[in-house]
Amino acid sequence: MVDRLRARTTLLAVLLLVASSAAWGSTFVVMKGAVAHAPVPEFLAWRFLLASVLLVAMRPRTLVRLGWRGWVRGALLGAVLAAGYLTQTYGLEHTSAAVSGFLTGLQVVFTPLLAWALMRHRPGARTWMAALVAVSGLGVITLHGLSMNVGDVLTISCAALFALQIVGVGRWVSTGDAYGLATVQLLTVGVVSLVAQAPRGVGLPSSGGEWRAVLVTALAATAFAFVVQSWAQTRLSAVTTSLVFALEPVFAAVFAWAAGEPIGGSVLVGGALVVASIVVLGLGSHGRIEPAEALAPPAPPPGTDGPAAPARLGASQRCPTGAPRQPGPSLRPPLREAF
Repeated sequence: MVDRLRARTTLLAVLLLVASSAAWGSTFVVMKGAVAHAPVPEFLAWRFLLASVLLVAMRPRTLVRLGWRGWVRGALLGAVLAAGYLTQTYGLEHTSAAVSGFLTGLQVVFTPLLAWALMRHRPGARTWMAALVAVSGLGVITLHGLSMNVGDVLTISCAALFALQIVGVGRWVSTGDAYGLATVQLLTVGVVSLVAQAPRGVGLPSSGGEWRAVLVTALAATAFAFVVQSWAQTRLSAVTTSLVFALEPVFAAVFAWAAGEPIGGSVLVGGALVVASIVVLGLGSHGRIEPAEALAPPAPPPGTDGPAAPARLGASQRCPTGAPRQPGPSLRPPLREAF
Protein backbone atom coordinates (compact mmCIF):
# COMPACT_ATOMS: atom_id res chain seq x y z
CA MET A 1 0.00 0.00 0.00
CA VAL A 2 2.79 2.38 0.92
CA ASP A 3 4.73 1.47 -2.23
CA ARG A 4 1.64 2.06 -4.35
CA LEU A 5 1.06 5.47 -2.80
CA ARG A 6 4.70 6.37 -3.31
CA ALA A 7 4.51 5.29 -6.95
CA ARG A 8 1.43 7.46 -7.50
CA THR A 9 3.14 10.44 -5.89
CA THR A 10 6.20 9.92 -8.09
CA LEU A 11 4.02 9.71 -11.19
CA LEU A 12 2.22 12.91 -10.18
CA ALA A 13 5.60 14.64 -9.77
CA VAL A 14 6.65 13.55 -13.26
CA LEU A 15 3.36 14.67 -14.85
CA LEU A 16 3.58 18.07 -13.17
CA LEU A 17 7.16 18.47 -14.42
CA VAL A 18 5.94 17.63 -17.94
CA ALA A 19 3.34 20.41 -17.58
CA SER A 20 6.10 22.78 -16.42
CA SER A 21 8.22 21.80 -19.42
CA ALA A 22 5.30 22.59 -21.73
CA ALA A 23 4.86 25.99 -20.06
CA TRP A 24 8.56 26.77 -20.45
CA GLY A 25 8.55 25.55 -24.05
CA SER A 26 5.75 27.96 -24.91
CA THR A 27 7.74 30.94 -23.61
CA PHE A 28 10.49 30.85 -26.25
CA VAL A 29 8.21 32.29 -28.91
CA VAL A 30 6.60 34.71 -26.43
CA MET A 31 9.95 35.97 -25.09
CA LYS A 32 11.50 36.32 -28.54
CA GLY A 33 8.73 38.70 -29.52
CA ALA A 34 8.87 40.57 -26.21
CA VAL A 35 12.64 41.17 -26.15
CA ALA A 36 12.43 42.63 -29.63
CA HIS A 37 10.64 45.64 -28.09
CA ALA A 38 11.82 45.68 -24.46
CA PRO A 39 15.23 45.39 -22.76
CA VAL A 40 15.98 41.86 -21.59
CA PRO A 41 16.58 42.68 -17.87
CA GLU A 42 13.47 44.86 -17.74
CA PHE A 43 11.25 42.10 -19.14
CA LEU A 44 12.72 39.53 -16.73
CA ALA A 45 12.37 41.91 -13.77
CA TRP A 46 8.63 42.38 -14.28
CA ARG A 47 8.09 38.70 -15.07
CA PHE A 48 9.77 37.40 -11.91
CA LEU A 49 8.69 40.18 -9.55
CA LEU A 50 5.06 39.66 -10.56
CA ALA A 51 5.38 35.90 -10.04
CA SER A 52 7.00 36.29 -6.61
CA VAL A 53 4.38 38.83 -5.49
CA LEU A 54 1.66 36.36 -6.52
CA LEU A 55 3.25 33.53 -4.52
CA VAL A 56 3.69 35.73 -1.44
CA ALA A 57 0.07 36.90 -1.69
CA MET A 58 -1.14 33.29 -1.80
CA ARG A 59 0.93 32.20 1.22
CA PRO A 60 2.19 35.31 3.04
CA ARG A 61 3.70 33.47 6.02
CA THR A 62 5.84 31.12 3.95
CA LEU A 63 8.87 33.45 3.89
CA VAL A 64 8.77 33.91 7.67
CA ARG A 65 8.76 30.14 8.24
CA LEU A 66 11.60 29.62 5.78
CA GLY A 67 14.29 30.89 8.17
CA TRP A 68 17.59 32.61 7.43
CA ARG A 69 19.23 29.49 6.01
CA GLY A 70 16.38 28.97 3.56
CA TRP A 71 16.63 32.62 2.52
CA VAL A 72 20.35 32.33 1.82
CA ARG A 73 19.93 29.09 -0.09
CA GLY A 74 17.06 30.52 -2.12
CA ALA A 75 19.07 33.67 -2.89
CA LEU A 76 22.06 31.64 -4.09
CA LEU A 77 19.88 29.46 -6.30
CA GLY A 78 18.06 32.58 -7.51
CA ALA A 79 21.35 34.24 -8.49
CA VAL A 80 22.27 31.19 -10.58
CA LEU A 81 18.79 31.18 -12.09
CA ALA A 82 19.03 34.89 -12.88
CA ALA A 83 22.31 34.36 -14.73
CA GLY A 84 20.70 31.51 -16.66
CA TYR A 85 17.69 33.54 -17.73
CA LEU A 86 19.77 36.57 -18.68
CA THR A 87 22.05 34.49 -20.91
CA GLN A 88 19.09 32.61 -22.39
CA THR A 89 17.09 35.74 -23.17
CA TYR A 90 20.08 37.58 -24.62
CA GLY A 91 20.77 34.45 -26.68
CA LEU A 92 17.25 34.62 -28.12
CA GLU A 93 18.22 37.93 -29.74
CA HIS A 94 20.70 36.03 -31.93
CA THR A 95 19.15 32.60 -32.49
CA SER A 96 15.74 31.13 -33.26
CA ALA A 97 13.24 29.99 -30.65
CA ALA A 98 13.51 26.35 -31.79
CA VAL A 99 17.32 26.28 -31.64
CA SER A 100 17.26 28.02 -28.24
CA GLY A 101 14.85 25.40 -26.93
CA PHE A 102 16.99 22.47 -28.08
CA LEU A 103 20.22 23.95 -26.72
CA THR A 104 18.55 24.66 -23.37
CA GLY A 105 17.69 20.96 -23.29
CA LEU A 106 21.39 20.18 -22.92
CA GLN A 107 20.86 20.70 -19.20
CA VAL A 108 20.00 16.99 -19.17
CA VAL A 109 23.66 16.25 -19.89
CA PHE A 110 25.13 18.99 -17.69
CA THR A 111 23.09 17.91 -14.65
CA PRO A 112 24.72 14.50 -14.01
CA LEU A 113 28.15 15.95 -14.77
CA LEU A 114 27.66 18.72 -12.21
CA ALA A 115 26.23 16.22 -9.73
CA TRP A 116 29.49 14.29 -10.16
CA ALA A 117 31.68 17.36 -9.73
CA LEU A 118 29.79 18.85 -6.78
CA MET A 119 28.20 15.88 -5.02
CA ARG A 120 30.58 13.02 -5.90
CA HIS A 121 27.94 11.06 -7.84
CA ARG A 122 29.99 9.58 -10.66
CA PRO A 123 28.11 9.22 -13.99
CA GLY A 124 27.97 5.78 -15.54
CA ALA A 125 28.67 4.75 -19.11
CA ARG A 126 25.10 5.57 -20.11
CA THR A 127 25.61 9.22 -19.10
CA TRP A 128 28.79 9.53 -21.17
CA MET A 129 26.98 7.98 -24.14
CA ALA A 130 24.15 10.49 -23.72
CA ALA A 131 26.69 13.33 -23.62
CA LEU A 132 28.26 12.17 -26.88
CA VAL A 133 24.87 11.91 -28.63
CA ALA A 134 23.80 15.33 -27.29
CA VAL A 135 27.01 17.02 -28.40
CA SER A 136 26.53 15.51 -31.86
CA GLY A 137 23.06 17.02 -31.99
CA LEU A 138 24.45 20.31 -30.74
CA GLY A 139 26.91 20.36 -33.63
CA VAL A 140 24.21 19.65 -36.23
CA ILE A 141 22.00 22.45 -34.84
CA THR A 142 24.54 25.16 -34.18
CA LEU A 143 27.63 24.81 -36.33
CA HIS A 144 27.53 27.16 -39.29
CA GLY A 145 30.60 26.07 -41.21
CA LEU A 146 33.19 25.91 -38.44
CA SER A 147 31.73 28.61 -36.21
CA MET A 148 28.98 29.10 -33.65
CA ASN A 149 27.11 32.35 -33.27
CA VAL A 150 26.98 34.25 -30.00
CA GLY A 151 23.36 33.26 -29.38
CA ASP A 152 24.33 29.57 -29.44
CA VAL A 153 27.16 30.11 -26.94
CA LEU A 154 24.93 32.12 -24.59
CA THR A 155 22.20 29.48 -24.71
CA ILE A 156 24.62 26.64 -23.97
CA SER A 157 25.86 28.66 -20.99
CA CYS A 158 22.27 29.04 -19.83
CA ALA A 159 21.78 25.25 -20.02
CA ALA A 160 24.78 24.74 -17.71
CA LEU A 161 23.44 27.33 -15.25
CA PHE A 162 19.97 25.76 -15.25
CA ALA A 163 21.58 22.37 -14.57
CA LEU A 164 23.45 23.89 -11.62
CA GLN A 165 20.17 25.24 -10.26
CA ILE A 166 18.54 21.79 -10.57
CA VAL A 167 21.41 20.17 -8.67
CA GLY A 168 21.23 22.90 -6.02
CA VAL A 169 17.48 22.48 -5.52
CA GLY A 170 17.92 18.72 -5.23
CA ARG A 171 20.55 19.26 -2.55
CA TRP A 172 18.71 21.82 -0.43
CA VAL A 173 14.95 21.45 -0.89
CA SER A 174 12.69 19.64 1.57
CA THR A 175 8.95 19.03 1.61
CA GLY A 176 8.33 21.72 4.23
CA ASP A 177 10.15 24.57 2.49
CA ALA A 178 9.62 23.84 -1.23
CA TYR A 179 7.15 26.72 -1.70
CA GLY A 180 9.25 29.24 0.23
CA LEU A 181 12.47 28.23 -1.54
CA ALA A 182 10.82 28.73 -4.93
CA THR A 183 9.48 32.13 -3.86
CA VAL A 184 12.88 33.41 -2.73
CA GLN A 185 14.47 32.19 -5.97
CA LEU A 186 11.95 34.09 -8.09
CA LEU A 187 12.25 37.20 -5.95
CA THR A 188 16.03 37.09 -6.33
CA VAL A 189 15.82 36.80 -10.13
CA GLY A 190 13.48 39.80 -10.20
CA VAL A 191 15.76 41.93 -8.03
CA VAL A 192 18.92 40.97 -9.95
CA SER A 193 17.21 41.80 -13.26
CA LEU A 194 15.97 45.11 -11.85
CA VAL A 195 19.49 46.05 -10.72
CA ALA A 196 20.90 45.06 -14.12
CA GLN A 197 18.41 47.36 -15.89
CA ALA A 198 18.65 50.26 -13.39
CA PRO A 199 21.58 52.12 -15.07
CA ARG A 200 19.53 52.41 -18.28
CA GLY A 201 16.28 53.23 -16.52
CA VAL A 202 13.35 50.94 -15.69
CA GLY A 203 9.99 51.44 -17.34
CA LEU A 204 6.67 49.63 -17.44
CA PRO A 205 5.71 47.44 -20.42
CA SER A 206 4.65 49.86 -23.12
CA SER A 207 2.06 47.83 -25.03
CA GLY A 208 -0.68 45.29 -24.55
CA GLY A 209 1.48 42.63 -26.22
CA GLU A 210 4.31 43.19 -23.74
CA TRP A 211 1.90 43.01 -20.80
CA ARG A 212 0.45 39.76 -22.16
CA ALA A 213 3.97 38.31 -22.49
CA VAL A 214 4.79 39.31 -18.90
CA LEU A 215 1.54 37.86 -17.53
CA VAL A 216 1.74 34.58 -19.45
CA THR A 217 5.36 33.91 -18.50
CA ALA A 218 4.90 35.10 -14.89
CA LEU A 219 1.89 32.90 -14.13
CA ALA A 220 2.34 29.63 -16.00
CA ALA A 221 6.07 29.49 -16.72
CA THR A 222 7.33 31.05 -13.48
CA ALA A 223 5.02 30.93 -10.44
CA PHE A 224 3.48 27.55 -11.30
CA ALA A 225 6.55 25.93 -12.88
CA PHE A 226 9.07 26.71 -10.15
CA VAL A 227 6.80 25.74 -7.27
CA VAL A 228 6.19 22.46 -9.10
CA GLN A 229 9.94 21.95 -9.56
CA SER A 230 10.71 22.54 -5.88
CA TRP A 231 7.96 20.15 -4.75
CA ALA A 232 8.75 17.49 -7.36
CA GLN A 233 12.43 17.41 -6.41
CA THR A 234 11.46 16.22 -2.95
CA ARG A 235 10.23 13.09 -4.78
CA LEU A 236 12.64 12.82 -7.73
CA SER A 237 16.39 12.99 -8.18
CA ALA A 238 18.09 15.90 -9.95
CA VAL A 239 18.97 13.66 -12.92
CA THR A 240 15.37 12.49 -13.34
CA THR A 241 14.16 16.09 -13.07
CA SER A 242 16.55 17.25 -15.78
CA LEU A 243 15.44 14.32 -17.93
CA VAL A 244 11.80 15.43 -17.78
CA PHE A 245 12.77 19.07 -18.30
CA ALA A 246 14.55 18.05 -21.49
CA LEU A 247 11.07 17.74 -23.03
CA GLU A 248 11.11 21.55 -23.03
CA PRO A 249 12.89 21.80 -26.43
CA VAL A 250 10.32 19.50 -27.99
CA PHE A 251 7.52 21.76 -26.78
CA ALA A 252 9.54 24.81 -27.87
CA ALA A 253 9.85 23.45 -31.42
CA VAL A 254 6.12 22.61 -31.56
CA PHE A 255 5.11 26.09 -30.37
CA ALA A 256 7.65 27.76 -32.72
CA TRP A 257 6.25 25.76 -35.65
CA ALA A 258 2.69 26.65 -34.63
CA ALA A 259 3.69 30.33 -34.55
CA GLY A 260 4.95 30.10 -38.13
CA GLU A 261 8.68 29.91 -37.48
CA PRO A 262 10.40 27.78 -40.16
CA ILE A 263 12.23 24.74 -38.83
CA GLY A 264 14.99 23.51 -41.13
CA GLY A 265 16.24 19.98 -41.57
CA SER A 266 19.37 20.59 -39.46
CA VAL A 267 17.21 21.67 -36.51
CA LEU A 268 15.03 18.56 -36.85
CA VAL A 269 18.00 16.18 -37.14
CA GLY A 270 20.00 17.87 -34.40
CA GLY A 271 16.95 18.11 -32.19
CA ALA A 272 16.25 14.41 -32.70
CA LEU A 273 19.80 13.63 -31.54
CA VAL A 274 19.38 15.80 -28.44
CA VAL A 275 16.11 14.02 -27.63
CA ALA A 276 17.86 10.69 -28.30
CA SER A 277 20.45 11.63 -25.68
CA ILE A 278 17.59 12.11 -23.24
CA VAL A 279 16.29 8.62 -24.03
CA VAL A 280 19.78 7.13 -23.66
CA LEU A 281 20.17 8.80 -20.28
CA GLY A 282 16.67 8.01 -19.07
CA LEU A 283 16.47 4.37 -20.09
CA GLY A 284 18.48 1.92 -18.13
CA SER A 285 17.77 -0.04 -15.01
CA HIS A 286 14.71 -1.18 -17.03
CA GLY A 287 13.46 2.39 -17.41
CA ARG A 288 12.71 2.94 -13.73
CA ILE A 289 12.37 6.48 -12.47
CA GLU A 290 15.11 7.45 -10.05
CA PRO A 291 13.61 8.75 -6.79
CA ALA A 292 15.08 11.54 -4.74
CA GLU A 293 16.56 9.05 -2.28
CA ALA A 294 18.80 7.71 -5.03
CA LEU A 295 21.08 10.70 -4.70
CA ALA A 296 21.08 10.79 -0.93
CA PRO A 297 24.03 9.45 1.06
CA PRO A 298 23.66 5.93 2.42
CA ALA A 299 21.65 5.74 5.63
CA PRO A 300 23.55 4.93 8.82
CA PRO A 301 23.06 1.51 10.40
CA PRO A 302 20.29 1.25 13.01
CA GLY A 303 21.29 2.54 16.41
CA THR A 304 24.10 4.78 15.13
CA ASP A 305 24.32 8.51 14.49
CA GLY A 306 26.67 8.41 11.57
CA PRO A 307 28.19 6.24 8.82
CA ALA A 308 28.92 2.58 9.37
CA ALA A 309 32.08 1.75 11.31
CA PRO A 310 35.16 0.77 9.27
CA ALA A 311 35.46 -2.89 8.42
CA ARG A 312 38.77 -3.17 10.26
CA LEU A 313 39.12 -1.68 13.72
CA GLY A 314 42.43 -1.02 15.37
CA ALA A 315 43.10 -1.54 19.04
CA SER A 316 42.58 2.14 19.76
CA GLN A 317 39.07 1.87 18.32
CA ARG A 318 37.97 -0.89 20.66
CA CYS A 319 36.60 -0.79 24.16
CA PRO A 320 38.66 -2.43 26.91
CA THR A 321 36.42 -5.48 26.63
CA GLY A 322 37.29 -5.82 22.97
CA ALA A 323 33.78 -4.97 21.78
CA PRO A 324 33.71 -2.52 18.86
CA ARG A 325 33.07 1.03 19.94
CA GLN A 326 29.98 2.68 18.53
CA PRO A 327 30.96 5.36 16.02
CA GLY A 328 30.36 8.93 17.13
CA PRO A 329 28.37 11.57 15.26
CA SER A 330 29.43 12.08 11.67
CA LEU A 331 31.52 15.16 10.96
CA ARG A 332 29.94 15.36 7.52
CA PRO A 333 26.35 16.71 7.60
CA PRO A 334 23.61 14.85 5.76
CA LEU A 335 23.10 15.89 2.15
CA ARG A 336 19.91 17.84 2.61
CA GLU A 337 21.21 19.64 5.69
CA ALA A 338 24.56 20.66 4.21
CA PHE A 339 25.06 24.30 3.43
